[in-house]
Amino acid sequence: MEEDLKSQRKEKASILQKDGLNPYPTTVKRTHTAQEVVQIIEEFPSGKTSDTVEVHVAGRIMAQRSMGRASFFDILDGTSRIQILFRKNSIGDDQYQKLRLLDLGDFISVTGNPMQTRTGEATIEAIAWNILAKSLLPPPEKFHGLKNIELRQRQRYLDLLSNDEVRTRFLLRSAITSAIRSYLIAEDYLEVETPILQEEAGGAAARPFVSYSNALDEERYLRISLELFLKRLIIGGYEKVFEIGKIFRNEGFSNKHHPEFTMLEAYAAYTSYLDVAVLVEKLISTVAKDVLGKATIQINGITVNLEPPWERITFHEALLKFGNFDLLSYPDFDTLLKALQERNVPIPENSNYGKLLDVAMSTFVEPKLIKPTFVLDYPVELSPLAKRIPNNPNLVERFEAFLGGMELANAYSELNDPVDQRLRFEEQKKLKESGDEEAELMDEDFLLALEHGMPPTGGLGIGIDRLVLLLTEEQNIREVILFPQHRKILNKQTE
Repeated sequence: MEEDLKSQRKEKASILQKDGLNPYPTTVKRTHTAQEVVQIIEEFPSGKTSDTVEVHVAGRIMAQRSMGRASFFDILDGTSRIQILFRKNSIGDDQYQKLRLLDLGDFISVTGNPMQTRTGEATIEAIAWNILAKSLLPPPEKFHGLKNIELRQRQRYLDLLSNDEVRTRFLLRSAITSAIRSYLIAEDYLEVETPILQEEAGGAAARPFVSYSNALDEERYLRISLELFLKRLIIGGYEKVFEIGKIFRNEGFSNKHHPEFTMLEAYAAYTSYLDVAVLVEKLISTVAKDVLGKATIQINGITVNLEPPWERITFHEALLKFGNFDLLSYPDFDTLLKALQERNVPIPENSNYGKLLDVAMSTFVEPKLIKPTFVLDYPVELSPLAKRIPNNPNLVERFEAFLGGMELANAYSELNDPVDQRLRFEEQKKLKESGDEEAELMDEDFLLALEHGMPPTGGLGIGIDRLVLLLTEEQNIREVILFPQHRKILNKQTE
């Protein structure tokens, strides 16, 4: 069936070519978008048309209706749909007959006069048209579209064509990113770019993707974080920096995990994690109001207010409150492991005390934090890059922000003691050697930079994909990523 359609459309393209109409021309004249034409028509006196205003528009054919000596087409451009009226006596018999060579999905340009039909529909009465691109396959049917979720994500271009909601969602994503950027620039942050291919993949507890540089004859890692290079810039004298960029973690998929995702990281000298918490509250509530026009969202039927102040609770208090789990009773690996096993909590392979703490938080606390909440003061085992709390060296100045039952942001008072940082990296190295593939890598170049002195600094990371997921009230992170990862299809017919 698909091959028959292709053959028929190829034949039409061939006929157009023989008739002097290149089905893939190199130039196009366009003076107005569809939306601009609609605005022109809205300014007409009621029921009037214009023979003096001439517009040149272009777009994809999404509907065709023939009525003998007149035909109506709907075309879609990046702004809107608009109806085109072709009359035989306006475009001539030859051009009118050639309309039969056009199909749904083709791109055309139209020259004509804006008008309003008797039913009030914005229309262009054509005086000429031209083919811009002959499509060999039709767009999805309007009322059926793409039903297979994986196919929609693999062929996002068809998903965008057939689903206005999807198209709007990704416009919102762009607006969210722009609003974040504007907010930080207004707060005197400098936007920068740092390497994606790195000698060491540091700044987070994650398994990296490994690549290879032929020119250098060395392995390189795709970055798992933006952190260590951004802190080098603080060391170099910039006081506020941020980056919005892709990071890559060689991990599994879930509704809130994707191995390639977009991260915002921001660092400000002479601040602490408590200052960063205020930044997060203001940033996210402001972005929501700028993009959505309100500071509330719906999460599983619950209205959630994003306005400051957000709730604050310590790591220890959170486990006690939501899991009836007192960490003071489980001061080491063995006691904590036994407690988790007694509650039938799945334990990852090659776990250590820090991993068990993370499992406890993910199991007992995270799913219950629907309203925006800062969980503060993490155990040092979970935070090799954060500064210790004065008078309590077992805890660090760190928070994670949770919303909708998932982690949204992570922040520290950044560790700026190079001696302590080396000791932490050495502890991570031991974990790596014992089988923990997500342990931090030793980064001698970063340690060298830190030895030159870094001021007290507050650092922040926000997952852009998760923020978009929450603000658009979606349920699966792949629905807010234009082209998410999928296993390679070996046989196309399996689609």
